Amino acid sequence: MSDFNQLKELEHTTYPIYEGYDLGLTYTPVGSKFKVWAPTAQQVHIALYNDAGVYDQEGNVQEHSGGQEFLMSRDDQGVWSIELEGDWNKYYYMYRLEWADNTIHYAADPYATGVSANGQRTAIIDLAQTNPDGWELDVGPTLKRPTDAILYELHVRDFSMDTHFNTGKKDLFAAQGRFEAFTYTGLKDTEGNSIGLDHLLELGITHVHLLPVADFHTVNDFAELDTEYNWGYDPQHYNVPEGSYSSNPADPETRIRELKLLVQSLHTAGIGVIMDVVYNHTYSVEQGPFEPVVPGYYYRTDEQGQLTNGSGVGNEVATERPMVRKYIKDSLRYWAEEYHIDGFRFDLMGLIDTPTVVRLTQELRSEVRSDLLIYGEPWTGGESPQPLLTLKGTQRDKGFAVFNDNYRSAIKGDSDGTGSGFATGAEHQEEQVLKGAFGAIHDFTAQPSETVNYVTAHDNLNLWDKILTVRHLREHCRFPQWEQGKPQDGRTPEQAVAEADPYWELDENNLLENETVRKSLLANGMVLTSQGIPFIHAGDELLRSKCGDHNSYRSSDVVNAIRWDNKARFRPVFDYYQGLIALRRSHPAFRMDHRELVEQHMEVLQSSGHVVAFALRHHANGDAWNHIVVIYNGSDAEQTIALPAESDRWHVVVDAHGAGNETRYEVVGHRVTVSRWSMMVLYDQEEPARVSFVTEQDQANRQAENELEDSDEGTDQEIAGTAIALTDVQLGKDSEVAPFRTIELIYERADRQYTGWNVWVWGTGHRDGHVEFRDLDDGRAVARIQVAPDIQRIGYIVRLNHWDAKDVEADRYIDIDPNQSVMQVLIHSGREEYLLLVNDNRAG
Repeated sequence: MSDFNQLKELEHTTYPIYEGYDLGLTYTPVGSKFKVWAPTAQQVHIALYNDAGVYDQEGNVQEHSGGQEFLMSRDDQGVWSIELEGDWNKYYYMYRLEWADNTIHYAADPYATGVSANGQRTAIIDLAQTNPDGWELDVGPTLKRPTDAILYELHVRDFSMDTHFNTGKKDLFAAQGRFEAFTYTGLKDTEGNSIGLDHLLELGITHVHLLPVADFHTVNDFAELDTEYNWGYDPQHYNVPEGSYSSNPADPETRIRELKLLVQSLHTAGIGVIMDVVYNHTYSVEQGPFEPVVPGYYYRTDEQGQLTNGSGVGNEVATERPMVRKYIKDSLRYWAEEYHIDGFRFDLMGLIDTPTVVRLTQELRSEVRSDLLIYGEPWTGGESPQPLLTLKGTQRDKGFAVFNDNYRSAIKGDSDGTGSGFATGAEHQEEQVLKGAFGAIHDFTAQPSETVNYVTAHDNLNLWDKILTVRHLREHCRFPQWEQGKPQDGRTPEQAVAEADPYWELDENNLLENETVRKSLLANGMVLTSQGIPFIHAGDELLRSKCGDHNSYRSSDVVNAIRWDNKARFRPVFDYYQGLIALRRSHPAFRMDHRELVEQHMEVLQSSGHVVAFALRHHANGDAWNHIVVIYNGSDAEQTIALPAESDRWHVVVDAHGAGNETRYEVVGHRVTVSRWSMMVLYDQEEPARVSFVTEQDQANRQAENELEDSDEGTDQEIAGTAIALTDVQLGKDSEVAPFRTIELIYERADRQYTGWNVWVWGTGHRDGHVEFRDLDDGRAVARIQVAPDIQRIGYIVRLNHWDAKDVEADRYIDIDPNQSVMQVLIHSGREEYLLLVNDNRAG
């Protein structure tokens, strides 16, 4: 049986399916309707209370009897319902379910939109009364394309728990660690630097990605603010804001209103809000939102009926089942409509079956908002029996994006150890870096809009601490060994952090010369200048350190809080990030959203010797700059790079000492020197942006593309290659007089089957990418590659169609003979080496 058929068999269970959108509470001042899907219950009552119940010392309500109870009626779809007349606003309710074995228990509504403190009882509220003034006019920023987004991952509490947040003219003590902290503007440190919301606005990011803000289990709402901390990946009530982030968790309306105020405040600043959602598991099964209502339905089990553990925390939500899939869609729709959320990041998206993710994406975009940003982690936390896991590659042309851990590892190395990547000193990472810079279109994506590029996130070592670890400086910084949020040596976290010095080697008067600073700027600079959707971990722009704690999900605020005094201390670093973000937002060449654009405009200049350099050519994506060159130097020495021959005057806008849109200085000639551990961005000339080169020819190209598609002949690369060749003619290049060398790559296969085979080349200094085998000669295929005169080596891969296969898995290279205007190179299928054929055609 195929994987798809297995999934369909799982979907067709004996459980009835309800398709309405009115599960849960429908409130009006004259009556309230309650609906719960509980097809296996024998009897269900609604129990109503005029208070939240009696709490024990752990913050739980153990007794739910004694309320007003009304028998509900069941329909043939398994839905129990009742409509009660009168105004029940501010009451609480539970469902009293009775089973075939006569057992009875009380359960909160899985569709709860309001709850008491610690989520013990479901609250009846008038949602209209929770809307801030002007809420009906609130809208988030719109995205023309997903690649326009710049994501900033932030924990609600981390944002404001630092003591330096509570400075200046306002007393913010009561707002610290809460939703409310995002509503204050005009905050500055003692040296006049903007902090808080104004810092985010000044930095220039487009969206704040909030770690989970839906109600989670692991923080007691009644606890003192500085006593309990958690990232929030322990879901309890999926449609209710977290109580510990509210100024009054005992009032069900307050947390709702305050989260809406947070959203409204960010939207007013022009910043969107991404919500981190955790539909792959629940904190508890027996005490979770599902099992008490429909036992055995919402969770995956193995052949023995045991809960599976693909999440790594003891359970997996069975997203492939119709009513589970419906629940997730209903929940997302609710957040998008009621809270004006601009997008969703899925925790362990790998565990959510691909058909569910596809349907959610399509239906939410068509029914709620067309530019909702949807992305997630394409991996699991353990083995899962689900046959259609949403892993890297499954998102191709599906409209959602996934995190690119391939690029992450290529840039920095491993996540918690001393393993290095391109930006931290590793050898032989250039080709993996190129795949990431190209938006992974030669790796696992169909379009660059499907990859979220990043180097660090809340998990694992943050960027500064990772680089210190690679450089073996943890001991010098006096970092403790952490375990479960505490130092192993018995000190308190406060003592350990006070005695650590993450910045011991820094000369704060010469920050941008420091090796760790440069490596950190290079790492995120690569993210911000690559194709795809960039993602930054909050505080990287302030050299954030967690003193070596690689898993701070339950560590104290002294470890996790963003230290706002670092802005003044490390202002040049902030300015560099701000400049890179401004550069990206100003220039669409860095934000191409279709692979055809990338194939057409992006060209590799160098990919060797700890250097990756590429050009964005011919007003890429309608950019005002003609040719843009981006260079990454991951070595400990200066590197001199050849620039494209078309121009001899270049404007440098990014180098080791600054970044932005303005010209820092000009380079005259065809070579430039890039400092160690740094990057450079240059452009040749600026003129009004243009989307196409020659309209008539563009139309002809599109007609040719349509004919290829209609006949099912050719590949995307063939179409892109055709467009590039025509563009060269349009721009007036004369290939007969241009001083290019030619490599005739002669390919021999024993089976003489050449259909679909082609060459992917880079480092030519002219036009990289797809090259066809266009001639057959004596049982061999021939591809002709043009190479700029100063190029000494090119790379190539012989591939089948659209990366369906490679002739040889390894990257291959050809050393250029400077004395040959035409080189003939013979390669045999399955062999890495090549033969240089003798040719008397000498360079003039």
